[in-house]
Amino acid sequence: MTGLRWGILGTGSIAHTFTSDLRTAGREVVAVGSRSVDSARDFAGTFGIARAHGSYQELVADPDVDIIYVASPHSHHYDHAKLVLEAGKHALVEKAFTLDGAQAAELRDLAAADGLFLMEAMWTRYLPTMIRIRELVAGGALGEIRAVTADHTQSITDDPHHRLNDPALGGGALLDLGIYPISFIWDILGAPTSISARARLQEVGTDTEVATVMTHASGAISTSLSSSRGVGSNTAVIIGTKARIEIDPVWYTATTFRLVATDGTVIEDYRTPVDGRGMQYEALAAERYIAEGRLDSELEPIDETVAIMEGLDEIRRQIGVSYPGLEA
Repeated sequence: MTGLRWGILGTGSIAHTFTSDLRTAGREVVAVGSRSVDSARDFAGTFGIARAHGSYQELVADPDVDIIYVASPHSHHYDHAKLVLEAGKHALVEKAFTLDGAQAAELRDLAAADGLFLMEAMWTRYLPTMIRIRELVAGGALGEIRAVTADHTQSITDDPHHRLNDPALGGGALLDLGIYPISFIWDILGAPTSISARARLQEVGTDTEVATVMTHASGAISTSLSSSRGVGSNTAVIIGTKARIEIDPVWYTATTFRLVATDGTVIEDYRTPVDGRGMQYEALAAERYIAEGRLDSELEPIDETVAIMEGLDEIRRQIGVSYPGLEA
């Protein structure tokens, strides 16, 4: 145990999943904050949390909290993460990290100035599946990587009042769903040297489908597809000259994959049991980094998070999506 005491900001579904996985991993959760004291009390009762705060200000001021998981909608991540950092707490911020690159950079600089740990909660990167995939890639098992492709497609809602369809709340498939395959591609191939994006927009101006084609410094090509109105394969493939990795659906969760030679021979069939959804791995990593006196993640450095948000800005510019108060 590192001795870190967690606070949870927000009481929505992702907060429930994350806190459940924290409990599974035996971590210490001491407080929860919500805009509603009743919601905070209900959440605290569900997870046996000692203190329920009826405001986020009360949560960040709690002297017994060391690190806070920001689980509010991404339209509010900037404000809430800033609130956490200005209170002197470490922060793990749910993805998408912010609405744009400028907000992400400001949070990065604020954390650095105050000597605080700040990390995007891109939990997929910390799963055992991805740890093993990186080992295979780094070890040359695939040969030269030529291409990466991934999709994140769900049938969610066409309700015009839902946050996913509201430009003022950063709605659209890109920040909710597209962030997963784009971050995955970035992880495997590094930052793109060029981005080309196309999208289907609805009348309110938010994107329901987004496709990207990117090139990378090695010469590799990547493709991604996200949709909030239809369900696709939800798989990912890394294609190399010696072998490929096929990640099973749903690829961004704790799942299985195969390393397949060019002749079709299965070289490795990877399977590992994971308790819960697997969100505890990012929390364990954050605790370890802080215990080691580090202020950044080796699996997703904060500079990379900022760069990814800037990449999403470019995609939005190309597809014509803007959020009120921000540049397109």
